[in-house]
Amino acid sequence: MAYDLKKLQRVFKYKERTLSDPDTSLTPDEVMAFYSNQFPELTTSNVHGPQVQGTKAVYEFKTTVGTKG
Repeated sequence: MAYDLKKLQRVFKYKERTLSDPDTSLTPDEVMAFYSNQFPELTTSNVHGPQVQGTKAVYEFKTTVGTKG
């Protein structure tokens, strides 16, 4: 029996925005650092995920500023 392996497309979300994967060789933390030039609040964020949704692996950037606990 042969297996058909498919790579999941990575998608990054920040708030309501969907961000494309700038380079598949980057780790999710490196992608967050890449987008921190455009969204400075990502410098104090964490990566959550991935959550598999169909053929996509969805990572979410969540800020830690303004949260307690």
